[in-house]
Amino acid sequence: MLFQIKLKISIKLIEFIQLIDILLKIQEIVMNFKIDNLQYCNWSREIFEINHQAGLDAIHVTIVYHEDFNELKTVLKTWEKYFSNNSDLIFHGKSFKDIENAKSENKTAVFFGFQNCSPIEDDIGYVEKVYDLGCRFMQLTYNNQSLLATGCYEKIDSGVTNFGREVIKEMNRLGIVIDMSHSAEKSTIDAIEISDKPIAITHANPFFWHPVKRNKTNELLKILSDNNGMLGLSLYPHHLKSGTKCTLESFCEMTARTADIMGVEKIGIGSDLCLQQPDTVVDWMRNGTWSKTKNFGEGSKKKAGFPKQPDWFLDARGFTNLKVGLKKTGFSENDINGILGNNWYNFYKGIN
Repeated sequence: MLFQIKLKISIKLIEFIQLIDILLKIQEIVMNFKIDNLQYCNWSREIFEINHQAGLDAIHVTIVYHEDFNELKTVLKTWEKYFSNNSDLIFHGKSFKDIENAKSENKTAVFFGFQNCSPIEDDIGYVEKVYDLGCRFMQLTYNNQSLLATGCYEKIDSGVTNFGREVIKEMNRLGIVIDMSHSAEKSTIDAIEISDKPIAITHANPFFWHPVKRNKTNELLKILSDNNGMLGLSLYPHHLKSGTKCTLESFCEMTARTADIMGVEKIGIGSDLCLQQPDTVVDWMRNGTWSKTKNFGEGSKKKAGFPKQPDWFLDARGFTNLKVGLKKTGFSENDINGILGNNWYNFYKGIN
């Protein structure tokens, strides 16, 4: 009799464990998000449809380079029209919950970000105003010195300024992610140390793989990882080894080496796609209103425009190729899902 009771308990226990295992597997399926954490496209319904076909649950989009606060409000009116005219495909994302909502509604949540701090001008009060308008990411600099920190194209990196320290505190309080993609190394390390919350480098690659000013050293990547920060690997040709001719294999091998430095859970994708943008836009990005001398940034006089994408990542539908490439490189299914979106989702969850 006692043996039969024990046997029944054992069977029930096994069934319970099996049920838990099934529930965990279901949760894994439900929780597999796909996120591209940086795009700057010439937005149209065609591009929103491409992102939808790619299965993107969320995108972080650049809405500002050098615009001031009033110019930002003009940009936002344009986005209001995008949301209204494409409500079957996109909506304005403001927290990690919106990534979950996008998944369940088969849409893409669009998160606003600035590639410069120009909209806050020299007023700490504007940080809360831009948050209220929907900003969730802000770079402390573009390529040059700003009021907050030093860009990667400056000769001297003086680090985060006094104003920058105050802005970081305010961004932490509100839930705006500090993005140091275009900032110089000391400034980036300063930001990591000052911030109470993890920061992000949303679109860059390791310097060891392609040694250009915009890419990041092993030391910096390790410090970023040790402080729970995230790196979005870039697919912009100027950030890629061999540029447009970069192979999928090379990119995925670089991803594996970066995972060894940072931990795979600290890596995502920030493609930096600039689909259908005219070359006049890249000129604005590099020069704004601050220079009468043309600056070619990562390009050159002979190649001043936008570079062509590698043929395996022409647009966001290239996420499919990334999945195949990462699998061939030896990543597990769980790690691949992390790199293609889950890691960014977890990062968002920790911020807001």
